[in-house]
Amino acid sequence: MGMFYLGYDSTYILVLIGVAICLLASSRVNSVFRRYSTVRSRSGLTGREAAERILRANGIYDVTVRHIPGNLTDHYDPRNKTLGLSDSTYGSASVAAIGVAAHECGHAVQHATGYAPLKFRGALVPVANFGSTLAWPLILIGLLIGSRSASLFINMGILLFSAAVLFQLVTLPVEFNASNRAVKVLETTGMLYPEEIRQTKAVLGAAALTYVASAASAILQLLRLLLITGRRRND
Repeated sequence: MGMFYLGYDSTYILVLIGVAICLLASSRVNSVFRRYSTVRSRSGLTGREAAERILRANGIYDVTVRHIPGNLTDHYDPRNKTLGLSDSTYGSASVAAIGVAAHECGHAVQHATGYAPLKFRGALVPVANFGSTLAWPLILIGLLIGSRSASLFINMGILLFSAAVLFQLVTLPVEFNASNRAVKVLETTGMLYPEEIRQTKAVLGAAALTYVASAASAILQLLRLLLITGRRRND
């Protein structure tokens, strides 16, 4: 019976839907970023300069802004208080670069002010990593052994995968809040003009879709697990 679950079954459609959603979101953010990465801001500030100004404006002086390789690999690391800006952001004076830099500064401000969802997400990181690694192996063991202990393995796997899904869901308010902070600071400091603010919102909005897509894909994966294991129990 267990071998059936290693072959094709109708729940694969949920995986395909999740993959399609993520691919569409990724294509959208790359397209919008490329479009506005060619629009030079009137201020002429680079991503690095904008980030440093925003951090100082928020009284943050212990965060280091550094260049990291890659495209759209920008991130804030709360462990060592470094804000990494990618090749397409660090030295670019485009509207897109400033928007991305401001978004990452939003995470630094969240960290400095003790933003609760960010702290919760940070606490979930090791659990989510552990869960995403071991969930499927445990579930497959449970599906294959077909003994009384099978349910234990399956339930443990689902519980671990649920932690990874929870991480994706908690990420949403963290990212939306960082983008809102970015837009607000760019407006109040006058680093971007109103038309440039609109363009920045388009970039950050497209980026937000990637997080929504990841969460949706994770939920679909969890639903698939529940359907597969539920079918096994019924059989």
